[in-house]
Amino acid sequence: MTALAGTGTLTRLALRRDRLAVPLWALVTGGLVASGPGSLEGLYGTAQARAELAASMTANSSLRSLYGPVFSDSLGGLVAWRFGTFAAVLAAVAGIMTVIRHTREEEETGRQELLSAGAVGRRAPLTSALLAALAVNTATALLIVAGLAGQGLAGAVALALAVGGTGMVFATVAALAAQLTESARLARGIAGGVLGLAFALRAAGDSGDASGGSALTWLSPVGWASNVRAYGGERWWVLLLIAAAVLVQTVLAYGLAARRDVGASFLATRPGPASGRLSGAGALALRLQRGALIGWGLGFLLGGAVFGSMAEGAAELVGDNEKAREIFERMGGQTALADAFLATMVSLFGMLAALYAVGAVLRAHGEETSGRAEPLLAASLGRLRWAAGHLAPAFAGSAGILLASGLGLALGHGRDGWAVVGASLAQLPAVWTLAGVAVLLWGAVPGAAAAGWGAAGLCLALGWVGPALDLPRAVLDLSPYAHLAKLPGQDMAWGPALALTALAAALTGAGLAALRRRDLRV
Repeated sequence: MTALAGTGTLTRLALRRDRLAVPLWALVTGGLVASGPGSLEGLYGTAQARAELAASMTANSSLRSLYGPVFSDSLGGLVAWRFGTFAAVLAAVAGIMTVIRHTREEEETGRQELLSAGAVGRRAPLTSALLAALAVNTATALLIVAGLAGQGLAGAVALALAVGGTGMVFATVAALAAQLTESARLARGIAGGVLGLAFALRAAGDSGDASGGSALTWLSPVGWASNVRAYGGERWWVLLLIAAAVLVQTVLAYGLAARRDVGASFLATRPGPASGRLSGAGALALRLQRGALIGWGLGFLLGGAVFGSMAEGAAELVGDNEKAREIFERMGGQTALADAFLATMVSLFGMLAALYAVGAVLRAHGEETSGRAEPLLAASLGRLRWAAGHLAPAFAGSAGILLASGLGLALGHGRDGWAVVGASLAQLPAVWTLAGVAVLLWGAVPGAAAAGWGAAGLCLALGWVGPALDLPRAVLDLSPYAHLAKLPGQDMAWGPALALTALAAALTGAGLAALRRRDLRV
């Protein structure tokens, strides 16, 4: 039996398990870029308008740190500037999630040990995970080429390879992280931390150098993607850096995988205290979710501070462009551009907070399917009390991270602090509604509990891309966020907020009632 025996079978299994995730990641990332020409042409329809935008962006260090430098004022060049960096980050997240799901998570749950008892080579699981990540990024790249080919095939291919290549760079980072730790959650945290550091390096480098040539930018794989310069005199040789990083990290991951047993890791697991200090199911759930809550809170605080400092710069960038002003007003709901930008960021943090809330709810589902909940429930602990222990970090924790984002935005903006903090907390009814959907799915249809991620992702897509595409109001209203007041700037709409809160309570109650009646899923 060779080291790659069974790779084909495991790859087919991985793609079958991801038959919804692969198309969804590709459609969200590739569709985001492919929608760019239509939306930007409506905003900047003339060569003069595009040239003015490029000049404004070059002079604006705050927004340059967010989107990167502009290398061309053509329509394709503006699409690469506006969407390229975020598409590369989304592709990186897809690569990380895919590889961890099919490597460390399989080992943590014990499924890999069962599979390895058959005719499966030592390198087959890692190879199949990387091939699944390659499938995600290939589909994304093909959609980008199809969407941008009309602006120039060479630029479309360059951007597609930059985005897909960045996804594979971080897929191999995840492959390395999966060898280092026994926990899938910690492996995601390590790979996500590397991605966050790469984005921060690129942002710091581009904010100080409009040419994209900063040393900090070149230290970041995300910076490599922008320095391919799609539609701006393509630098094809930069793709060799991406390929080299993928190759080196793949070789290292294979080398580490060959030196450990299934389920083992290179970072030793820290033993717990000799005597227990947890006082109940709620304390145990909080201990399990403490790391995620702290990480999200710090990320929201720092992200809020960065975006808050950009509010005035956004107004300068838009200037007198009425169509761009309309986009910001549809996204933020306020005629003052600085307030519109803050309202947009508040909404974005609100939508991202739903991802935390859904993940916290589904952590309880993971405890159930892994078999760790059954010993707890075999004693005097009731199901509802056990479930409530996990739901408290989801609902109260989402309020905490939104408070952190509000404080960050207020500190970065430097004025209207209480209004910005209040605007952030006003997103809670929508966040709790999506958390309630996740509770209902977990309780009533546990096999489809992961669809809670789909609901949160759909709302994120509708809220972030929908206004720029000028989607019909009926489509935008599918998101609970569309019914909230756009704060700061508008008056608080208490009716919709209370209605969404009641809906969240009803969904959560129905989910808990269903959980109480059904058998545990293992």
